[in-house]
Amino acid sequence: MEKIICTQCSAENNIKARYCSSCGYELSKIQNEEIKSPDQQDTKSKSTNKKRLVQSLVMVVFVVICANIGSRLFTKSNSIDSDAMKSASDINKSCPIMIDADTRLDNTIALPDNIFQYNYTIVKIEKNSADTLKLKNYIEPVLLSNIKTNPQMQYQRDHKWTLRYYYKDKAGLYLFAVNITPEMYSK
Repeated sequence: MEKIICTQCSAENNIKARYCSSCGYELSKIQNEEIKSPDQQDTKSKSTNKKRLVQSLVMVVFVVICANIGSRLFTKSNSIDSDAMKSASDINKSCPIMIDADTRLDNTIALPDNIFQYNYTIVKIEKNSADTLKLKNYIEPVLLSNIKTNPQMQYQRDHKWTLRYYYKDKAGLYLFAVNITPEMYSK
């Protein structure tokens, strides 16, 4: 049963009483809080424990999901080869650099799945006046031949890199891309 203690005389009173049954002091001035029975205190404690347990479980699930996502991002199949990243960084120190009178190497990027991308600008071409299919058909066999025969490309061949050549016009608009896969240069 719920009780309220009078602060004037320490007598126990019914929680609904306005005045102390012993001294007549106004109980509403003493305290506005109810003194809970042991059963109600246990219920509140259990409720708090359940909330903490649920919060803990939610946190554990969140951590597991984050760890799973992180491991998927950095698994071997999707990882970026550290040698490719170093190569890109070394090349980019010299960029931009003119390769010939029409072509500028802007930078390189190491991408997941052993893809190494060269970003070029063809400085004398505008997209709306270019025959991109003709350009691509001209450039692709030259690039493939270079990869197959150039001794400086041996490392890329040995590690089965896919080489992507990304071309833009002088305004920076995409023209075309050439992908040279290990299957293409291993023949």
